[in-house]
Amino acid sequence: MPIKQITVFLENKCGRLSSVAGLIGDEGINIRAFSVADTTDFGILRLIVNDPQRAYEALRREDYTVRMTEVVAVQIPDHPGGLAEVLTLMQEAGINIEYLYAFVAKLSGDALAVFRVENVRVAEQLMLGKGLKVLSGEEVYNL
Repeated sequence: MPIKQITVFLENKCGRLSSVAGLIGDEGINIRAFSVADTTDFGILRLIVNDPQRAYEALRREDYTVRMTEVVAVQIPDHPGGLAEVLTLMQEAGINIEYLYAFVAKLSGDALAVFRVENVRVAEQLMLGKGLKVLSGEEVYNL
């Protein structure tokens, strides 16, 4: 069930983000979710796209520093404290969260949170065991 995420390391200068988005768009690949983190010298762009393998190959072909990682997408209940409940489950299970980002899905009124954790399979089993919806790659790629 893990979702493939594309991570691109970019120089922190004008036009670099636009270039990546343009390249992906020119390939006919649709961005489903993204996150950007930056420092003074570089940025880290994380992407969920509808065709991660093609996006990875296109970016490598253009000499971007890129890698593919596995993440977990979990449907988060849309009520005050919904995210805190999921984070507490992970904390109590000893699952370290490296980072997360969220987006609203068309399929429900709930939010979807993308988690990068040390052990994707353990996190998936925990969420499923607690009755939470863990989305498959296909479900997220086709949003």
